Amino acid sequence: MSKTEQRQNRGASGHRITRSDLFGRWLARHRFEARDSLVRLLQMPISAVMTLSMLAVALTVPGFLLTLLINFEQLTPGVELKPQLAIYLKPATDAKRIDQISRELLLREDLLSVELISPDTGASDFRQRSELGELLDLFESNPLPAVILLVPRDDDAESLQAMQQSLLTIEEVDTVELDIEWLARLAAILNSFERISLILSFLLGLTVLLVVANTIRTLIGSRLEEVEVSLLMGATSSWVRRPFLYAGFWYGFFGSLIAVVLISLALALVESPLRAMTELYLGAFELQGLGLQGVVSVLGLGSLLGWGGAYLAISRQLEQFEPN
Repeated sequence: MSKTEQRQNRGASGHRITRSDLFGRWLARHRFEARDSLVRLLQMPISAVMTLSMLAVALTVPGFLLTLLINFEQLTPGVELKPQLAIYLKPATDAKRIDQISRELLLREDLLSVELISPDTGASDFRQRSELGELLDLFESNPLPAVILLVPRDDDAESLQAMQQSLLTIEEVDTVELDIEWLARLAAILNSFERISLILSFLLGLTVLLVVANTIRTLIGSRLEEVEVSLLMGATSSWVRRPFLYAGFWYGFFGSLIAVVLISLALALVESPLRAMTELYLGAFELQGLGLQGVVSVLGLGSLLGWGGAYLAISRQLEQFEPN
């Protein structure tokens, strides 16, 4: 091989474009477009604030509802609960008969435990746990009935209802309450709340998509000549889409960032009344905020919806430039 050919080969290999060079240029271009889109957004403070406010409200409502739903699920205790039957005896039942009923129930094999709460014990507990305990002093005799708490061995619904009806046949029994019923009601309420939250999330997510699409469509209209010239000079559709996609991304990102702040404020406002309500039923309750995972989810979803809205808008515009 001649020296001239060797020099030509060295020159060709020195200018060969590698994959790392292509990736570097691609990354630099995206970095430039992202920064340029952010600068353009900050140059329109009034219109940007209005759009971001709408996006933030649309993202706050489902985020707040779903966060509350996650907290409400704590109302169902994690430990396994056994259904409990509470037998309220008639106030006129004497102590001997109360003790007899309690002993008869202890002999039943379909019960795991039997606990008798006498009227005196009930009155003592009422004085300690309630601020209205002093009202008992207004009565000549103790108005509270004897209560027998039963834990059945079989906890399916049909067996519990059958046992409840059989206990009502005892002459001294006034009422029989199934203490697990409130958990069933709570589960039904939570299921309904979850479905409503998901429907609202879908509708408001669609709202975010359309708001961003309309905003980007307006932005495209202000740069229509730039788009037309770029296409005439041979620019690809991806090249034309890129700045508008980043604009949609920034709208979604900052809208969701504001939504995170609003959700946190809303949770702080409802924390005190929620704690007071839940402590009446299950004791201590701590309202959980979004957390890191929740914040990342809101930011990611908002950014994705912003990008999707921008993609719809610019794709629709590019279709109009395609030749028939």
